Formats: sequence, structure tokens, C-alpha cells
Amino acid sequence: MKFLHTADWHIGQLFHEYDRTYEHQKFLDWLVETLYNEKIDVLLISGDVFDISNPSAQSIKMFYTFLNQATSKNPDLQIIITAGNHDSASRLEAPKPLLLSSKIQIIGLVEKDIEGKIDFEKLVVPIYDQDGKTKMYCLAVPFLRMGDYPFIPDCSNPYTEGVTALYKELFEYLQGIKLDNQAIIAMGHLHTHNAEITELDKTERLIMGGVECIPATAFHQDIKYVALGHIHKAQKIGGKEHVRYAGSPLPMSFSEINYKHQVVAFDLEDEMHNLKSIDIPLFVPLLRVPLNHKPLHDVIALLEQLPTSDEADKATIPYLEVRVFLEGPEPALRQKKVRLAKIDVRYPDSETLEHQLIPPEQLQELQPIDVFGKIYQTRYNSVVPEDILNLFQQVVEEVNQTSE
Repeated sequence: MKFLHTADWHIGQLFHEYDRTYEHQKFLDWLVETLYNEKIDVLLISGDVFDISNPSAQSIKMFYTFLNQATSKNPDLQIIITAGNHDSASRLEAPKPLLLSSKIQIIGLVEKDIEGKIDFEKLVVPIYDQDGKTKMYCLAVPFLRMGDYPFIPDCSNPYTEGVTALYKELFEYLQGIKLDNQAIIAMGHLHTHNAEITELDKTERLIMGGVECIPATAFHQDIKYVALGHIHKAQKIGGKEHVRYAGSPLPMSFSEINYKHQVVAFDLEDEMHNLKSIDIPLFVPLLRVPLNHKPLHDVIALLEQLPTSDEADKATIPYLEVRVFLEGPEPALRQKKVRLAKIDVRYPDSETLEHQLIPPEQLQELQPIDVFGKIYQTRYNSVVPEDILNLFQQVVEEVNQTSE
């Protein structure tokens, strides 16, 4: 059987406030054709289908239109979808009753019985051959929130050890019901040890409160492939060919400007073989002008050299990051006819100043303009320009008048 692994679509995401509907639609159209051309039997989508938990009607329609087109063009295609941390688990699972007669399985929630024990049966998805017989099983584990995984008393890391225990117990449960010739694969939406992260992945970890990492050894050695999501850079983990992130299909930040996005395809019978990466076309280019920070006048000259885009399709106009070195703050920067997404500004390194503890009596003697001057000097390594100094003084006077 032939599998295709993808994750982290983030349908509905804005790229520096620019709508990405065109890019997501082009990716999904490309994926439908790829599934057909590669003769894929099973599609694995490892979380973060949507960018927010309450996606727009347009995003939802785009996703279910894809499911319809993919299964219509490939009638034997099986699809297994797990929820990510960006998805609403219950919302993603809502259409499950309508999909009972299809070959689409959506796993968003970790359900428990009245005694609080995990219902492992709901996390196990059988994969059928062309004769309708169970060929193998998938441990379809969604993003795990606190309370989803077993509680391990007196442990040093409740998350890491709890998630590891869930995969162990789920594997042991399946061992008790499967036949000897039935292989096992697994899915997960989590952060693993030593995973290479992109700029946006760092933000993800902060949002999640700095989640702990899961070792590759958490997945039993007899699991033939582990389809991971959450990290946006495609990679194998722990030196293991069969434990992989597919990465996001679209660039999520300018740090990925030279990075080829991809999906992962492989064959699986008794063992995995013919694993390959399939590059996804870049539907909207990313531009960085200049490649390294330069003074403002040099940057403006380079921007003037950019080709005009009056007759170009607006949906394909490149996203632009401008990298400029400033001596101080600029009131405004003008843009050419590209989609200015980000201005990456750097200032001269501030002189290293010794931090001095100011006694309360001296603090009372400092005027607001003195404090402003010290902060400006620290941040921009220069004295406050006279025009900005005058504006600040006006603000101080207006505040004083209001307080009176």
C-alpha cells in the first residue's frame, strides 16, 4: 500500500495580514492531482488543518471540497485526519456521522469511559486493502492537551512521561487485537527532541507555554512509520527514517525563504520502502531586499530596481521583506508595487553601559525628558534629534496641563 503524509496546512492563515486563500487552494488542487498520479492508497494529515479553532465558512468549504474532490478522483483512497493544537478538536470531529459510510476518519478528541480510562478503540483506525480486509492499523493520536494523557505520579516531567505512556499503552492495546501479519503506523502532533524549528515554531512553543519534548523512543520500534505534525520544517527525527515531520505545505515565515516544502510518500507492506519527498510548488514567491541589512538610501535604490507589477495577477505578487539598517527611527518607509509584508530594522549596537541602581532621592530629581534621553540613547546609540525632542516636550506639557 502507498501512503502520503502531510500536516500543518493552516487553512485560513494570514501571512503578515495578507490573505492566503489563493495559495491554499493551489496547494489543495496540486495535492488532489498528486494523490492520483502517485496512486496513493492512504492519506495521513497530522494536525493543524485550520489556522484557528473557529475557521471561516470559506476555509471550511475549501477543506471539505478538497475531501470530496480527492475521494471522487481516487475512489479507493482512505484518509486519516488528526487534530492539531490550532484546530478545535470537537469542531473538526463534528461531521464524523456524515463520514461513517466513507473512507475518511477524523480523530480530534481523546475519549474516556465513565471511570476516566482512555477509550483506546477510538484512537485506532483500521486500514483496509482492496478486498476490504484489514491490512494494518493506525494509532491516530491527535494533539494532546492536559488531561488527555495518563497521569504518572512522582515523575519529573508529567507531559513527556504521560504522552510516552499513552503511546505505549495504545500500542499494547492494539497488540492484543491485531493479527501477526498486520503492520502498525502512528500519527502525532507534538514537539520531539532535537527537532529543527523555524521562526514560527518558536512562537508556537511560547504560545503553548514551552511544552516539553517527546523522544523518538516514545514510539515502539515495531511501529513501521510515525507521521508527525506541529513542526513546520520537514525532517526525520532521532536519525530514524520512519519517524518524520512532513512540514507545512506553505512558507510560514521569511526564515523559510530558501526552503523547499514537501509531502512524504512511502510504500508499506511488512516493512516501509520507497520513501521519497515530493516537492510542493511555490505558488507565491518570497522576496528579501536586500539579502543583508543596508542603510536606508541603499535599500531605496534596490527597491527602485524591482520590476513593476501593474499587469501581474494580484494573487501571485511576491511577499516582500525589507531589511534596513537605520541610525534612528524613521517616520515612514515607502514601498514599491509588491506586497510589503515585513520591515526588518536593525540599529547600531548600543554602547555597553553599566547598569546603575538609582537611589530613590535621585530618581525624584530626574525629569521625564532626562529619562527619555537615556532610553533613546540605549536603544538607538545616539542623542535624541531636536525635532523628536520638541515633540516629546510638547507631550509632557500637555500631560502636565491635563493633570492640573
